[in-house]
Amino acid sequence: MNTHELRRSSERGQADHGWLQSRHSFSFADYHDPEQVGFSDLLVINDDRVAPGQGFGRHPHRDMEILSYVLDGALQHQDSLGNGSVIRPGDIQLMSAGTGIAHSEYNASPREPVHFLQIWIVPAEKGVTPGYQQQHFADEDKRGRLQLILSPDGERGSLRLHQDARVYAGLFDGAERATLEFGGQRHAYVHLARGALSVNGQRLEAGDGMPSAWSSPTASRPRCWSSICAPTNGRECPERYPRWPLRAALGIRPAKTRTATHRSLALLKEFS
Repeated sequence: MNTHELRRSSERGQADHGWLQSRHSFSFADYHDPEQVGFSDLLVINDDRVAPGQGFGRHPHRDMEILSYVLDGALQHQDSLGNGSVIRPGDIQLMSAGTGIAHSEYNASPREPVHFLQIWIVPAEKGVTPGYQQQHFADEDKRGRLQLILSPDGERGSLRLHQDARVYAGLFDGAERATLEFGGQRHAYVHLARGALSVNGQRLEAGDGMPSAWSSPTASRPRCWSSICAPTNGRECPERYPRWPLRAALGIRPAKTRTATHRSLALLKEFS
């Protein structure tokens, strides 16, 4: 895999709203890059930092699976279904917008910033009943392994997603490593939230993304979406994603540094 195929952190879109500092892995809001409009059913990865006491006022969503993953601080959530909670590191929040849901998100602290990832995945079908799920995954569940956190059938205690996709989270340090095998016509995207990792021999730094499509004689190319607000017109992505052998093993381990190895957090998304 050539390094130019990676989505480097420094190449992401940037938004500075004063109270909000955001980095966009894919096209979002006022940031548009025709080469970065999603990968398979993965539409958005926003890396957000919100100032103390600030946040997103009540706003609507529909027909989208929205994952919030807090890295530092606390995020307060309220929605039109009557849910209200504070999400902290280790908590996984999944909101299925379906026929329509409105919510607000605020930094729950008057003194400390909150840093979180928000990830949007296009659902397999429109018009599902809106839903909300939240679960805590302790560090020991992710230490040196890829913990399944989202899946279409809620397997192994994961949250249930309205898409043939699986999302994993892992914490790696020192000599820790993990291997995940895929079969069939699958695509994968690795996002490194912090630290440094080696993925199939390729070094990733915090904020980097690594897409890939599995090679197969009948495999379709990953789909992109032309619109953020109404992702209904799918199109094929350019032939620029590397293709790994069918039933490839994805190997993840901490990258060597001149000093100590960083404690690294990786999120891996697997799609049909």
